[in-house]
Amino acid sequence: MMAAALQANDLILFARIVDAGSFTRASELTGYPKATLSRRLARLEDTFGERLIQRSTRRMTLTEFGERMLEHARRLGEETEEAAALALNRQSEPKGTLRVSLPPGYRQLPVAELVARFAERYPDVRLELDLSARRVDLVAERFDVAVRAAAHLPDDSTLVARCITTQQAGLYASRYYLERHGTPDTPAALLDHFGLVLTVRGAPQPWHLSRGSEQWNGFPRSVLAANSLGLLQDLAARGLGIVELSHRYARAGMEQRQLQHVLPDWRTPDVSIWCVTAGRRLLPKRTQAFIETLREVLVDGADRR
Repeated sequence: MMAAALQANDLILFARIVDAGSFTRASELTGYPKATLSRRLARLEDTFGERLIQRSTRRMTLTEFGERMLEHARRLGEETEEAAALALNRQSEPKGTLRVSLPPGYRQLPVAELVARFAERYPDVRLELDLSARRVDLVAERFDVAVRAAAHLPDDSTLVARCITTQQAGLYASRYYLERHGTPDTPAALLDHFGLVLTVRGAPQPWHLSRGSEQWNGFPRSVLAANSLGLLQDLAARGLGIVELSHRYARAGMEQRQLQHVLPDWRTPDVSIWCVTAGRRLLPKRTQAFIETLREVLVDGADRR
């Protein structure tokens, strides 16, 4: 029962009072009123069932029991200060292990550049990356952050989603494919083409096109579906069909004249890059540093039409 009732802060205050030499000086050093210090010391003595200090109007003297407890109280105070210093150090310089969940094969997210930049800046952080299409349990699997690409994320009161950037997207195909099959000039003409379509949790995702108030939703008649956007991008580059890409990713192919924007007057829904963390607790410095590095990398390569 004594261990449950004992307050570590009261024991530390006991050492502060002794080292200060008086309640008045201890009050000045700790910021606690003298009455508060006296009351907490009395509570500590009641818990122990013995006096720690003999007090008079002019002086205070340690009891034999107080002398024995003083060493423990001082050690506890020193360890508390060391813990605070460690926390401050960790807050000032990112350290420790950072577990990150990333979507696999998502080349619109420059993972290699992100990791290289982060590792160079924060060598004391050990990165553990998990590339998986599954929805990980951040708490149970002890992930610090999950990076996701989606127009919207499902509601979850236990998670916090931070939108890092939003990428505009459209339909693209290789020039080789368009030379062979023709270039569609309306969304309805897509029905005569071959589509490379992303699947999410096993379901192929239809294309949603818009131009002002006009809307078109659907699939081409011929579809190859996969849950890896990286694979679909490779297949599009090889001339196998039309694929939905962010303008950011397609820009390099456009500049090299390998890709062509299909139906440039029509757009597909914007895709946002999210960083998801567990709860609303204060983020460790390493997690904050990772999120800021990701934001920086994506802004460096922001969409330019």
